Order: sequence, then structure tokens, then C-alpha cells
Amino acid sequence: MQDTRDHSVTGEGAATVSWRMRLAVVLLLLIAAGTVLTTNRWLSERFTETTRNRAELRIALYSGNIMSEMQRTSVVPLLLAADPAIRDALLRGAFPDTTLRLMQVQEEIGVAAIMLLDRDGRTVGATNRNLLGSIHRDRSYFFEAQRSNETIFATEPREGGGFDFSYSRAIMSEGRLLGVIVVGVDLMKHERAWAGLQDDVVVSDSEGTVLLATQPAWRGKPVDQALTSAGASSAIGRALRGATDWAQNPPDAYLSGEAVLRSESRLPFRGWKMITFTAYDSVRERVNGVIALEIMGFAILAAVTFYMMSRRAWSQSQSFRRESAELRLLNARLQREIAEREKVQKNLEVAELTLAQSSKLAALGEMSAAVSHELNQPLAAMKTYLAGARLLLQRKRPEEALSSFQRIDDLIERMGAITRQLKSYARKGGEAFEPVDLRNCLSSALSMMEPQLKARVVRITRTLPRQPVMVMADRIRLEQVIINLLRNALDATKDVAQPQIDLLLTVGETATLAVRDNGHGIRELENVFEPFYTTKKPGEGVGLGLAISSGIVTDLGGRLTAHNAEGGGAVFEMQLPILGREAEAAE
Repeated sequence: MQDTRDHSVTGEGAATVSWRMRLAVVLLLLIAAGTVLTTNRWLSERFTETTRNRAELRIALYSGNIMSEMQRTSVVPLLLAADPAIRDALLRGAFPDTTLRLMQVQEEIGVAAIMLLDRDGRTVGATNRNLLGSIHRDRSYFFEAQRSNETIFATEPREGGGFDFSYSRAIMSEGRLLGVIVVGVDLMKHERAWAGLQDDVVVSDSEGTVLLATQPAWRGKPVDQALTSAGASSAIGRALRGATDWAQNPPDAYLSGEAVLRSESRLPFRGWKMITFTAYDSVRERVNGVIALEIMGFAILAAVTFYMMSRRAWSQSQSFRRESAELRLLNARLQREIAEREKVQKNLEVAELTLAQSSKLAALGEMSAAVSHELNQPLAAMKTYLAGARLLLQRKRPEEALSSFQRIDDLIERMGAITRQLKSYARKGGEAFEPVDLRNCLSSALSMMEPQLKARVVRITRTLPRQPVMVMADRIRLEQVIINLLRNALDATKDVAQPQIDLLLTVGETATLAVRDNGHGIRELENVFEPFYTTKKPGEGVGLGLAISSGIVTDLGGRLTAHNAEGGGAVFEMQLPILGREAEAAE
């Protein structure tokens, strides 16, 4: 009797333990499933947002490149329409040197193509000689340019697919049409650059027609129709697509049966729109990697639980050992996969850094034109000082020649400082700001301009305060601004009988340097600081001096303004924060 009761109690205890262990297993499975689903949803949203932010950053970069190309090209027809050589050729009907002139402009500015059409739409000058003599009277860029006094943008279908983009402007003389200048815009180079990336990029016009696309078959179609033709077409594809996306938010769109993230941005140009499609593959891979680790952890925990439940049975223990060995192999394989995915992620980051540096070096190429513009002044001064030193040595006056050589050495140091600024920009270097006396900068600039001032009879008056006028600035760049203002004043008084330049330095809320001349004044004040705007004859300047000066003064925390004086002539005022006022404000 006693033995029977003991066995009964033991059986009841074993049943209770078995029931508790089973409940623990069920709870563990529920917790694992809930954790995996929650992690999948949270990580999917987080990584999707990260991918979307990167896509928006890339679309901003692409949009900026397109707008930069359009803005740079849009000013070329205006410059060429005012070119005296082109106007004279159209008036005389003689075009022997027109094509050569257009090629020179293309090489200097870097546009895609240039055509000159006469009043009948016949090509009389072109950078592509194969187009000479061709007729374009039925093209929109020809007849629309005749109807407007402004620069016209036109889009023409291209043979073989795609579009040609151009700016055109009518050339008028006394209300009579002489011809039309047409400048091509090469947007296809951006399309070719996008083709090497993982994203699909589309640029459409205001009516939704695809103008540029990484998929050539999309060009010329409405955006919706292009995307519909690229989607999954079969029932099996749609079923697989739904099974793949069961655990994540619905994708923005599908391309070729793949879920993609859609980013859209409007270009500030004729209602154009840019759309990018980024694949979800990178998001899915990163989420799966984390989920795999969670599953592995729960699997290990489950293995330990099962081992505790079956430790009394030797055969079951051996089975769990084999499962544990398999889990270790799975762990090693997952670690290798994670390591490979981390390597791919690092490669992607390196590629993005390389792209950013390439974009900066492209901007550096544009800046080199401005730097060469600033080097012309020291080079001209060095040539004059060398000629003077040679003459002094011939007259056996070495002491005075040494003074010229010292000035040449100062000019070489100045040119070195300008080139160091270019290197500093390429290395993301900071500005070399230091306390500078504005009076000394003005004296140094006048010394630099001494050869040009001696070449002409120009009266220069200076009104300076007795106390130092200290500002925080880069001395070399500040002197560049003053030299540019003096050089413009000299050019403005070239045709004046008694040229005069007044320099007035005052101190108030800010340090203000005014440069006034008695020339003919400025006709278009609103365009005076625009790049490539100039009233000089061809070969005498490209219109970069004032644009560069305005950018330098803005970088120094000040501003550069211009207006016409009441008695005639132009006045340029440079205002900079005073160093003492900045320190008081900081305190």
C-alpha cells in the first residue's frame, strides 16, 4: 500500500513538472515570435527612413547639378547676342570667321554646342561643322525666339530616342531680325552618370512626360505609363511580391517586380520634376541580419530548455548535442554572412565619400577659372617691375633695382598665397583669418596697382582715419577685393579727360571703404555682381572680378554694394564688421 501511494505521488509530481515545462516552452515561442515581428517592423521603418534620407540627399545633389548646368548655359545666348563680331557678320552676310569664334566661346565656357542661324533659319556658323548650311526654320527654338525679346528654352525630340535641350535668343538690330543664336544644353551627361548608380532616376516635364531616365525605354512616355510597363506582369510575380513584403510597410512602387522606395523633388525650372527609385534590398538584408541573430539567440535558449526537459534520457541528450553542434555551425555561417554584409556596407560608404569628393573637385575646377583671374594682376605687375629692374641695371642703379626685385618677391608670395587657398579648399581647410588693419591693405593694394597707375595720369585722393581700422579677415583675399575695385575704377575712367579716383575709409557701425570714380557710371546695377557680366570688349575681361569680390566680402561677414554717384561715376562700398565691436558682442 505504501509503495503504491509513493509511486502515485511521484507520477503526479512528474506530470506537474511536465506541464510547467510545456507551458514554459509555449511562452518562449510566443515571446520569440512577438520579438521577431516587433523587431522586424521597427528595424524596417528605421532602416527605410535612413535609406529614404540618403535618397533625398542624392536627389538634391542630382537636382543641383542639373540646375547648375541650366543656369550656366542660359547666360551664353545673351552674351553671344551682344557680340559685335557676330552682329557684324549677320549684317554683312559674311561668315568666314563665325564658326571659329563660336568654337572659341565653346572652349572658354564649356557648353555642349552653339549654332548661329540667319533670318531664314539657315545655319551660318556652328561648332559642329556638319550642320553648316542646314535649315532650322521649322524648329521651335528658331520661331519661338523671334516672338520674344528674352532667351527661350526649347526641347526637341532626338532621332533614336531622347531629347535635345537648347537655349536660343533672337539677334535684333534697330527692330529688325538679324538671326538667332542657339546654345545646346548637354543634360545627357547627367543621365549617363546616373546609369552607373543603383538608383533609377527619372526627370519629367510639367505634363509628366519623361525627359531623362536611366532606363532608355522610358524616355518620351508619361511617368505612370513608364512605371506600369516596368512592373510585375505575371500572377506568380505578384504572389511572390506579396509574400516578400508581408512583414514590412507597403512599398512606394514596384519596378521589374521589385519593391522600391520613391523620392520626388520639384526642380525650380518650368515645372520639371525629378523622381528616384531606390531598391529595398539593402533594407531587407540589414533587417534580416538582425532577425537572424535574434532567431539564433532564441534557438539557443530553446535548445537549453529542451535539454533540461530531456536530460533524464540519454538518447535524447545525444540528439540535443547534435542539434547544438548544428546551431554552432549556423552561428558561424551567420557570423560570416554578417561580416560580408558589413564589408559591403563599408564599401558603400567609401563609394559615397568618393562621390562627394568628386563633386567637390568638379566645383574646384570651376573655381580655378576665378583663381586664374586673380593671378593676372600680380603677373602684369611682375612684368612691369622686371622691365624696370632691367632698365635700372643697364643704367647701373642696382639699389633701385633691388627694390623692384623685392616687390617681385612680394608678388610671388601673394600668388603662392592664392594657390594655397585653392589647395586648402581641396583639403577642406579653414580660412586663415587674422586681425588686419584695413589701411595697410589699401596701401598694399595701391602698391600692387602702381604699374597701372603710372601708365596713365590718374588723380587719386585718399581719406583715411588716423587710428587703425582693425577687422578680422584673410589679408590676401581682402587685398584681392580692393585691387578688383581699383582695376574696375581705372577701366571706367579710361575714356575720361581728367580721370579721378576717390578712396574714402570711414569707421561707424562698420568699417566702410568707398571707391568712387568719375566715369560714365553703371547702366545695369542689378546685374553688376552676376558672373560673366561685363561691359568690356572681348578679350579685356570675362566678368568675374566683381562676382568674386562679392563672394569674398560675404565670406568675411560683410557686404559689397554699388550705386551711381549724383555727379556722375560709380561708387562701390565695402562694409566689414569692426574687430572691437565683434569682441564686445561676444562678451
